[in-house]
Amino acid sequence: MRGQDLGNEKKWWKESVFYQIYMPSFADSGGDGYGDFKGITGKLGYLQEMGIGSVWLTPFLSSPKVDNGYDVADYYAIDPAYGTMADFKTFLEEAHRKDIKVIMDLVLNHTSTQCKWFQEAKKSKDNPYRDYYIWKDKPNNWESFFGGPAWELDPVTNQYYYHKFDVTMADLNWSNPKVIVEVQNILKFWLDAGVDGFRLDVINFLNTDGITQDNPVKDGKQQHLYDIDQEGVKNAMRVIKSTVNAYGNRFIVGEIGSDKIEVLKQYQAEDLLDVVFNFNFGSIPSFSAERIFNELQSMEKEMSSYPTLFFGSHDMPRMIDRLAGGDPEKATALAALMLTAKGVPFIYYGEEIGMHNIIAKNFEEIADIQAKTAYRLAVEKGKTPAEALVEANAQNRDKSRSPMQWNAQEFAGFSTAKSWIKINPDYKEVNVEILSKKKNSIFSEYKKLIALRNSEKALQYGQYKKLEYKENRIFFTRSFENEEVTVILNFGTKTTVKLPAGARLLIGNTDLKPNGYIIYKTTRH
Repeated sequence: MRGQDLGNEKKWWKESVFYQIYMPSFADSGGDGYGDFKGITGKLGYLQEMGIGSVWLTPFLSSPKVDNGYDVADYYAIDPAYGTMADFKTFLEEAHRKDIKVIMDLVLNHTSTQCKWFQEAKKSKDNPYRDYYIWKDKPNNWESFFGGPAWELDPVTNQYYYHKFDVTMADLNWSNPKVIVEVQNILKFWLDAGVDGFRLDVINFLNTDGITQDNPVKDGKQQHLYDIDQEGVKNAMRVIKSTVNAYGNRFIVGEIGSDKIEVLKQYQAEDLLDVVFNFNFGSIPSFSAERIFNELQSMEKEMSSYPTLFFGSHDMPRMIDRLAGGDPEKATALAALMLTAKGVPFIYYGEEIGMHNIIAKNFEEIADIQAKTAYRLAVEKGKTPAEALVEANAQNRDKSRSPMQWNAQEFAGFSTAKSWIKINPDYKEVNVEILSKKKNSIFSEYKKLIALRNSEKALQYGQYKKLEYKENRIFFTRSFENEEVTVILNFGTKTTVKLPAGARLLIGNTDLKPNGYIIYKTTRH
């Protein structure tokens, strides 16, 4: 069994285990309850010991943080909450010294309305920055992805500007060549600074072809046919990729706003994106071993290069709660799948210790703009505050953004002060310090699995020789040169595995209990 891989050439990102750091919540060095670069720098030894080869940093550029940095005000400045440019460069140098590569989250779909470009654009219809954004005398029916219309009337010029997300986040006009030049300059600035690549936020949402016809409405729900995946998006990606490729040995992963494999696969190519986030796999809402297998099989058949493997991120509930029912053993088995299947694995911070969701108990505990909007719209529809809170928590992305739980001290070792968002009350039992001392904890298993992936070329470059599913068990063998690594993940009942002659056991044992796994290696002579 073999996918349509675009060459099996060696790439560092194929060999790397990525770790996503949500900037406000990882480590605070300044005692203000907010994560920062000095804090992250102090934890690089932890990441190195885990075996992490690359980190993905969520946005850290200057921003009013209405959406925690995904609303950029200045593309060339570090947000003061995270430190200074000197702090960033120190972090980058230390990371590289420890052989850890760094990719940064870059938002090119929209800017904050506090960005100087927008502040200029709104002054008059003939301002030089006016066409950096999208303005209309009369809006169409396109909706914001946060709810409500995607248009806001500006009283100064009596025109509407387009915002696919929050009203404070105005969409850039990618049909304006000046915007493209600005983006190229931004990419070059951070590549010159030394970053190893980019995670491109909602990159298929770029408005490259202007505002077209109304979206159709089906069963009361708008169908997003014309406001995403416009014809010119691929050309925009080609400009981005060629700019990045000029630096050599860099990496681009794109967030594509879809969980459909037929949409995702069209953006992954040598002249487009190195990889895309496979939400068809990563955002499965509830556990199903068969569904997970089917998505593995689909990615193998449909993707032109390596897929991505993840079960958590800052935009979805914690993996241990969403898929494992709170069970650390099941969460560990899912980690084993993520770290051994064909693809590029991304670990969300805290998954390695089994961090759980937090739930807002009242409106004051909600920080996420998407959840606040859901609450407001529910109240406007006549829901009670309690009912609105239920709807808000369903949309609340902050449930998976609570501070990293380092130890059982006050504030979980994250900070010396009250954090920007509440800490999960279970931090005294679920933390790095405690779990690192336990022999068979989820943390120790993550370390073993990462070490195995880092050492076995078959788990980095191997093609599937076998990919099968039977009785809630997922089996696969990955083959590279003369070596084969076989993985069996048991989400069914207890079973016994008979190893083939000459096999070397790598992890697990032949008595395979429910939510257990076994990994063994054979060598062809």
